[in-house]
This record gives sequence, C-alpha cells and structure tokens, in this order.
Amino acid sequence: MSTQQTSSSTQLFEPLLDSREAAALLHIHRKTLERKARLGEISGYHIAGRWYFRASELDVWLKSQVKSASQSVRVN
Repeated sequence: MSTQQTSSSTQLFEPLLDSREAAALLHIHRKTLERKARLGEISGYHIAGRWYFRASELDVWLKSQVKSASQSVRVN
C-alpha cells in the first residue's frame, strides 16, 4: 500500500469518544449526554452497553445549539 493510500484511509477513520470524554468536551455531565443520546437529541452509538460519540458529530450538534440560541434572543 502506498503512502498516499495509507494517509487517505487514515483520514476517513475517526476514533470514538466514550461518554466521559465527550461530556468533558461539551462541558456537560456524562449522564446528561447519555440521556440526550438515548432520546436522539445527540448522535451517539450504544455499543455493548456503553455510549460512544464522534467529535465531529458533537461539533455539529453544538453549533446547532449556539445557532438556535442566538435566533431565540430578541433585540428591542
């Protein structure tokens, strides 16, 4: 396998974060994160009884929260 093929396949793989790591990134409690994942509010993967998350998907969720919060603020 060439170096170019190796680097492109490596870029496609995104390691999963466990609940503790993901919650720390979002500055929320681990149980809150797991509840949001269970309810489908945040994208997560329930594997062998544990929750895992992709940082890129958490970033999309966080940006949507910031955008919706700024839209709900009214200027007088």
